Amino acid sequence: MEVPEGLKYSKEHEWVLVEGNVAIIGITEYAQQELGDIVYVELPEAGEKVVKDDAFGVVESVKAVSDVYAPVGGTVLEANDALPDSPETVNDDPYGDGWMIKLEMSDKDDLKDLMTAEEYAEYVAQQKGEDEDEDDGEEEEEEDEDEKK
Repeated sequence: MEVPEGLKYSKEHEWVLVEGNVAIIGITEYAQQELGDIVYVELPEAGEKVVKDDAFGVVESVKAVSDVYAPVGGTVLEANDALPDSPETVNDDPYGDGWMIKLEMSDKDDLKDLMTAEEYAEYVAQQKGEDEDEDDGEEEEEEDEDEKK
């Protein structure tokens, strides 16, 4: 799994590239892998206000519909207009052409709550470990059910 250096990451699996007072936001490779094939993307319009930690868009995959949360707040400067017509771009290039929005940050202190690439990689490893523990528990329950029969 790719976790590029130089980006900031949220616990909801969004990434942020900071260029001055502009934040470019997308979802991480881990997020798009968990979602599966993305078939629909809904993004805000330029000029809309985005509040930190609130949903700003929707990603629909063959598995689920998920909100995309704003890791920082501000005003949308641009949405990636290519994504509604080619949502699979998020799967193919989540850190490049799959970016979602550019916004002018209202408070750069929002960045303090985000993780570095190293911290995010550790966070994802923990998440994967928890997922495996849950799967193990379900298998044990099924074995117990079989033994009772």
